[in-house]
Amino acid sequence: MMVTFVSQCEKKSLNKTRRVLDSFANRIGSRTWQTVITLEGLKAVKKLLRKTASKNTAVSCHWLRSRSRSELVWIVGNRNKFNHEGYVPVNKTRKTIMNTQWEDDWHYLPLIKSLIALAGLFHDWGKASELFQEKLQPKSENKYKGDPLRHEWISALFLNAYVGDDKADEQWLTRLASGDISADELKLQVTQKHKKLEHKNKPLSQLPSVASLLVWLIVSHHRLPLRDEYRGSPAKDFKPLFKEITQEWGYENKYDDFDENLKRCFDYPKGLPCESKKWLSYAKSSAKKMLGCLDLLKKAMDDGSWRLILHHSRLALMLADHNHSSKDADVKWKDELGLYANTDRTTESLKQTLDEHLLGVAKQAVRNVHLLPAFESRKTELQRAYDVKALKKKSPTKFLWQDIAVAQVDKWRSQQEKKHDVSQFGFFAVNMASTGKGKTFANAKIMRALSPDRESLRYILALGLRTLTLQTG
Repeated sequence: MMVTFVSQCEKKSLNKTRRVLDSFANRIGSRTWQTVITLEGLKAVKKLLRKTASKNTAVSCHWLRSRSRSELVWIVGNRNKFNHEGYVPVNKTRKTIMNTQWEDDWHYLPLIKSLIALAGLFHDWGKASELFQEKLQPKSENKYKGDPLRHEWISALFLNAYVGDDKADEQWLTRLASGDISADELKLQVTQKHKKLEHKNKPLSQLPSVASLLVWLIVSHHRLPLRDEYRGSPAKDFKPLFKEITQEWGYENKYDDFDENLKRCFDYPKGLPCESKKWLSYAKSSAKKMLGCLDLLKKAMDDGSWRLILHHSRLALMLADHNHSSKDADVKWKDELGLYANTDRTTESLKQTLDEHLLGVAKQAVRNVHLLPAFESRKTELQRAYDVKALKKKSPTKFLWQDIAVAQVDKWRSQQEKKHDVSQFGFFAVNMASTGKGKTFANAKIMRALSPDRESLRYILALGLRTLTLQTG
């Protein structure tokens, strides 16, 4: 195949790009290359360009299909240097880059960010136990046994112990902001309190407001605490509900070795995450930010906004937890504790260290929250997928109905564009067929046909069962 490469790189990226492309193609201009290359060779070029890419990289590849027609194959780097067909723009227009249209009207955004940062830092402390660390080992006999107490419940016990008898959030937040936190003291308090109270332990009952919200986020980041008598009851005020929650609300697993393994849940031979310098540094800065949001929290308590704040916070925390857990371990991370958070699903080997996981989830959750206001603005330019070759190709004979459906949608849209501004309209369709008939792929093709430029792809999937989620992926 005959291809042309066009570089719109800047600064140091231009020389890096030239070194790669000069190895595969003939330079026919200061920023243009051309060559005959195989598909495997083209993949190698793209891989090398992506490996050296930075924010100043912008390279497009065009396939010369005939004398009169070329096709954009891919773009590596800054897509804004080209249009959707891969051409270089020659005119400019002004564009709002401050994002004030969607950032300034979310008054509780700093509060949500502060809550979610602290919740992320504490959410998996229970994984530091000897029992959980042993379960992570590849040859562990307890690998598939439920913990006597779930790790999120134990994590809540640690935050509860740290707050202690402080009646105001300013007290424990000021201590955390100054780095005043002792692992040995926390281990002692958690162990003693649990032995004394056992099943009557209610870590959410006597806490001040910020601590209560944080403990709620921690215990609910995998499952909601639930009792049948409270099922479906609206929470008008969180204090009465929080005073009732114990480990029996879905956080304990009783089996043959319950008593023996329960002791191991409160054994921490390798220490706690607060002994990590990176964890402590981020905790100090997050506590300082939370101190500045206490007036916002008081306002949220008065006007009832605390429910929506918790909803957004929990959503962001769960998404960050799933997302960061799916990533590989950071090879540059210096382990200080020897504690781990998870394992690789394929090899079952240890993966992310616990302090790396806690910081990664906290920071990812803050990024998630920062983008929440953008979703309500129609003017916000969210990222889209381009050059999805599979959606441009004709469907196999078995699934020809997909292309017919797309053609009908495209025809409808062309008719509407002559009469109206189609951006003001919705599109409702019901796609029904038995399993394996190509509904999911057809939906993606249809959504692409409905996109503003009929080329890019961005849409939201509401997924049900895990099996269906994997199939859709």
